Amino acid sequence: MSSSSSSPYYLEGSTWGGRFNRVIGWLARHGLSLAGSAELSVRGRKSGALQRIPVNPHTYEGAQYLVSARGHSQWVRNMRAAGGGELRVGRRVRPFTAVELPDAEKLPVLRTYLERWGWQVDDYFRGVTAASSDEEIAAAAPDHPVFRITVVK
Repeated sequence: MSSSSSSPYYLEGSTWGGRFNRVIGWLARHGLSLAGSAELSVRGRKSGALQRIPVNPHTYEGAQYLVSARGHSQWVRNMRAAGGGELRVGRRVRPFTAVELPDAEKLPVLRTYLERWGWQVDDYFRGVTAASSDEEIAAAAPDHPVFRITVVK
């Protein structure tokens, strides 16, 4: 369900959600991944400082993806400018490059992401779930940036 306003969709987190994200990020930094989460570090497009946020890396057909459930967030804007970042779980740091998928290619990635992570992110998709029709998921695609990431070895 694409936004009706001219500004890109973004659902700001609650105070509780922010606290929860800080805990999940701290755990990932210290080596404990909850359900596959990791801490994303991406260089700020204006400040140049590393920005950190917990994410749920998603694998589909052998490729890895980052999906922004909340929409066009700051980390998404920074990723577009930086073209990559790092994923961290404890001492394991994986630098990567990132390419944003066009909306037309997001459907299978979003469906499988919702199958895997829906328990955590369904609220951000405004009624769209893994059980939604292809048309409903495709309509939501513009509101949820997806990046294919390639780990730099």
